[in-house]
Amino acid sequence: MRLVILGGPGAGKGTQAKLLCNNLSIPLLALGDILREAIASETALGKLAMPYVKTGELVPDIAMIHFIRRRLLLWDVFNGWVLEGYPRTAFQAEELDFLLDDLAQEIDWAIWLKVPTELLLSRSIQRARSDDSPEILQRRLDLFEEQTLPILDYYEYRNKLLTINGDRPPEEVQQDILKFVNS
Repeated sequence: MRLVILGGPGAGKGTQAKLLCNNLSIPLLALGDILREAIASETALGKLAMPYVKTGELVPDIAMIHFIRRRLLLWDVFNGWVLEGYPRTAFQAEELDFLLDDLAQEIDWAIWLKVPTELLLSRSIQRARSDDSPEILQRRLDLFEEQTLPILDYYEYRNKLLTINGDRPPEEVQQDILKFVNS
């Protein structure tokens, strides 16, 4: 099973991705966590990503695509994965599809956690990570609306979009996701 989790900042992508990985016994590729670790470790990717992450901007496509390509070649993801935090744009989704074609793979579902904007903001504030200042959160929400929402059309056109109401307890959201992906 190859799944992409989509949603705004604070939609519950990380929570749902972890639950899915546990329920389906597949690895989680959480790009936000990977980028934060790369920044803390001062790797080449971390040095490149740091100025973008600190200002709430998206890391350039070319860097993310290169990183994803390298990650999907590792042995632990051959039987499936949950990708959280990528793709963020329709261009990245298309590039991911090209990459998966090269690897003789395809996405089973892009899972859209639909959550009202005001709830996204309040959840993000409660989460209180060091990179979640009000200005950065607002910038992430703006970028989400401008650049990420068009990705829904991309996956819907390909009959790969699964829309889930994310404004419920995590266990209910997970049950809905599992009903669809296991059918």
